[in-house]
Amino acid sequence: MANDASTVFDLVILGGGSGGYAAALRGAQLGLDVALIEKDKVGGTCLHRGCIPTKALLHAGEIADQARESEQFGVKATLEGIDIAGVHKYKDGVIAGLYKGLQGLVASRKVTYIEGEGRLSSPTSVDVNGRRVQGRHVLLATGSVPKSLPGLEIDGDRIISSDHALVLDRVPKSAVILGGGVIGVEFASAWKSFGTDVTIVEGLKHLVPVEDESSSKLLERAFRKRGIKFNLGTFFEKAEYTQDGVKVTLADGKEFEAEILLVAIGRGPVSQGLGYEEAGVAMDRGYVLVDEYMRTNVPTISAVGDLVPTLQLAHVGFAEGILVAERLAGLKTVPIDYDGVPRVTYCHPEVASVGITEAKAKEIYGADKVVALKYNLAGNGRSKILGTTGEIKLVQVKDGAVVGVHMVGDRMGEQVGEAQLIYNWEALPAEVAQLIHAHPTQSEALGEAHLALAGKPLHSHD
Repeated sequence: MANDASTVFDLVILGGGSGGYAAALRGAQLGLDVALIEKDKVGGTCLHRGCIPTKALLHAGEIADQARESEQFGVKATLEGIDIAGVHKYKDGVIAGLYKGLQGLVASRKVTYIEGEGRLSSPTSVDVNGRRVQGRHVLLATGSVPKSLPGLEIDGDRIISSDHALVLDRVPKSAVILGGGVIGVEFASAWKSFGTDVTIVEGLKHLVPVEDESSSKLLERAFRKRGIKFNLGTFFEKAEYTQDGVKVTLADGKEFEAEILLVAIGRGPVSQGLGYEEAGVAMDRGYVLVDEYMRTNVPTISAVGDLVPTLQLAHVGFAEGILVAERLAGLKTVPIDYDGVPRVTYCHPEVASVGITEAKAKEIYGADKVVALKYNLAGNGRSKILGTTGEIKLVQVKDGAVVGVHMVGDRMGEQVGEAQLIYNWEALPAEVAQLIHAHPTQSEALGEAHLALAGKPLHSHD
């Protein structure tokens, strides 16, 4: 291994996904000499196999639904079908534009970009392409890959992961989706819009089980209305090939058959065989363990993103990467409040939230100290125009701040920014009620909900 001791970087980053490249950009901006090592393409899962392509598919599905339903708005249109090659061309065009822009950013910040498969070789070095890259500090940001279950082999043909689903050359006639979390319900939504007969299998008792139970129930009701089937509360047993598809058997003996099975049970960390254990990095089930400042037990090594056991969200990776860069540059840093991170599931209808659930609030503060209020979007003019249903639910500590905002409805992801400020600034309902929201907008519903919680409802009943 050629030891290039002539250059010692301030920061060597292994992995160019959301967390890694955010740390590189911020670190370089703060005057650090940064090397960024990536085996595939800068942007990682989010840009190339996650957030961006899935949302492009969902938007294409939304266009298909609008064509189908156009007559209810007085517009005569027909849907001739889904040109999946055209959908991929649109999706790939979005990715290509963002990728080009990101490459330009990395170059403009004078980050040393090294393409190749890196491996941690010591607490202060990474080996890549026959070269040893030295750093005063190393950041591990190797991300995650789709998970499977013991005995369930993903073949990329009939049993697929989300990676395969994003490049599928056809619209499947039918699909069973194993997992009713974010990934599962987003693909269920997009495929249903494309015309696929979809069944979700979720072992827990609700879809999107980490969300507030009322949000889960609203989504389930909406999916039933759309014709998306789901089986809840029973775990997967086995999958077998049939003559022209797959048969899925659950623990209670119930069987489902479809053309393909999408395994969407989550993502696991990429950490095996990369030298982490050999360098003495503490780990648990493949995850790298860190403190609230993203420091591992090895003083010269930090870790961020899907590699660590925090929320697997691109914007969390950004924030963690920035935190590490600022800490290393000597700035004062504040640990991330993960409850204060906005969460959005981009299915139709969308599910968006920030803060804690009603159940969690009761657990922390006591049931008698928690107030919950629901505002139905039926009272919101803009939502009525768009033809979306749903609600905004507020969770408040009695006579205190709003500690949870939970929203279901089309475009609710666009409302979560204000909800984030409400939670993170510990706003009282009366303070939010004083703000004047534009009419008619969907953001008005958030204002109306706080008016009601403050005891002065306008477009809602007492």
